[in-house]
Amino acid sequence: MAKDQYYIIDFDSTFTQVEALDELGEITLEGEENKAEILQQIRDLTNGAMEGKSSFTEGLSKRLALLKANRRHLKPLIQLLQNRVSDSIRRNKDFFQAYADNILIVSSGFKEFITPIVTEYGIKEENIYANTFKFDEQGNIIGFDEENLLSLDRGKIKLLEELALEGDVYVLGDGYTDYEIKEAGLANKFYAFTENVVRDNVVAKADNVAPSLDEFLYQHKLPMAISYPKNRIKVLLLENVHPKAVELFKREGYQIETVSGALSEDELCERIKNVSVLGIRSKTQVTKRVLEHANKLMCIGAFCIGINQIDLTSCLDAGVAVFNAPYSNTRSVVELAIGEIIMLCRNVVDKSTKMHQGIWDKSATGSVEVRDKKLGIVGYGSIGAQLSVLAEALGMDVYYYDVIERLQLGNTRKCETLRQLLEISDIVSLHVDGRTSNEGMFGEKEFAAMKDGAIFLNLSRGHIVDLPALVEAIKSGKVHGAAVDVFPYEPATNDEEFVNELRGLPNVILTPHIGGSTMEAQENIGTFVPSRIMEYINTGNSYQSVNFPNIQLPELKNAHRLIHIHQNVPGVLANINSVLAGNQVNILGQYLKTNEQIGYVITDIDKLYDKKVIEEMKQVPATIKFRILY
Repeated sequence: MAKDQYYIIDFDSTFTQVEALDELGEITLEGEENKAEILQQIRDLTNGAMEGKSSFTEGLSKRLALLKANRRHLKPLIQLLQNRVSDSIRRNKDFFQAYADNILIVSSGFKEFITPIVTEYGIKEENIYANTFKFDEQGNIIGFDEENLLSLDRGKIKLLEELALEGDVYVLGDGYTDYEIKEAGLANKFYAFTENVVRDNVVAKADNVAPSLDEFLYQHKLPMAISYPKNRIKVLLLENVHPKAVELFKREGYQIETVSGALSEDELCERIKNVSVLGIRSKTQVTKRVLEHANKLMCIGAFCIGINQIDLTSCLDAGVAVFNAPYSNTRSVVELAIGEIIMLCRNVVDKSTKMHQGIWDKSATGSVEVRDKKLGIVGYGSIGAQLSVLAEALGMDVYYYDVIERLQLGNTRKCETLRQLLEISDIVSLHVDGRTSNEGMFGEKEFAAMKDGAIFLNLSRGHIVDLPALVEAIKSGKVHGAAVDVFPYEPATNDEEFVNELRGLPNVILTPHIGGSTMEAQENIGTFVPSRIMEYINTGNSYQSVNFPNIQLPELKNAHRLIHIHQNVPGVLANINSVLAGNQVNILGQYLKTNEQIGYVITDIDKLYDKKVIEEMKQVPATIKFRILY
């Protein structure tokens, strides 16, 4: 780095995620009856000064008076701040150590708590410019050094004028006082740091917006802890994905675009250009044609259990990893099934409808308890297995049928054939996956095999049941009651009418695909799927991907990671290692896993290597995608 470049970095809400004086108030005002009111006054004074709307000096005096702080409060404050260093600052510690001579912390905060934090990152104490407290004999904070330039309005400008730095100056901060340095002509550029807080009037004045330190380093071609700034990763989230997912992606620094409903194939082909991460639920169809338009797509998150709406084979051809949420909404689906079983056995739906019509039908005819009834579960995966546990707790006898060998829980008994299960079950509940081979698996023959007057539930996939056959079974009395949550065709938005032949039939519960739609389940999904996606992007870890070879990788330490996705043909690994050997690259660790279609090779190497190795790795025959993590 040239000796005549200086990087000025703010402390509050930039180096750390918080405003230190606000946090000090949380400590000093503990037990105060009007704590919340005082803290809000402190925050308002802080924001007013940071947004350039009020006098900094006056606001600082008022804040210290409200805090009633003592020297003893500084230790817990420092401990708190050590754990609240901004994520991108924390992961780029090497930058601060390598460029310590040219990094200046310029803050209107106080050295007493700033110095212990920033020096841990290699910043030199002589390069820390901040205010200092005044204490009385009892250690109470009674003010600040009024001779310090940073205690004054436009104090940062006065300080920079005094420093008279010779060279290029770049300022990174979240507040208006940081922008004023550039406005005064004392810096080449001002970067609005928005990782922790976004001040619209500050962003409007900035030369550039830095959602993280990584973006700042990237633009200045300085070494970063990650391969590229995360704000260059565009995420497209469809179908009202839970706000928790949006929050997590934003916190990671990604660009987020949300769409409330599903998109048609033509619409998605257009919108997916330059998208790195696509998040969908059950209605959006990710076809081969869509993937052909996805020029930057790295991975797809299915915020649901099912993945039949995604062309997994074409995803592999394109080197796109797919993640779903196989367990996050299990409990929600099971609880709905249990509730519907009880309501159908008691004719609750019809009784309720009559009550709304003013009809008092107090009759026990056709109403039965679920205790001692035989429940037949078709598909004994995570949902089917948990349903069996809750059903047993209600006193039901549980049977299951699955084409895959499963370990039964409790007293659940396995049936060797589907027909065997249908013939003995009082209640049949479907919980199979949406693979193409399951289409139409339950039709006229299966309904005929059921007991007369049995109860039927489908909370799995719409296309597995022949609806006309179900309608006939209900009308004939073969099926006493049914609950259906999924349908062969479902409206794309809430504005579209639901048209289906099951409408209006007696003792039939119809729900709009809400088996997993509880607040708890959606939040769990909104947390789980982003975590898997971010782990894949940040480390290459493909664990729990539904289409990629699953690899759990060790933490990347003091190395660079080469990630190579290729067609599963002979000789690729040999070619990769030939490239590495030809460039005298030292391999620290190598991990390979394949499936029938692709191979996934991760190689950790020494940081020192000839950059041409990257281009040569991309040219290895059968390469689908290649990227590097620093």
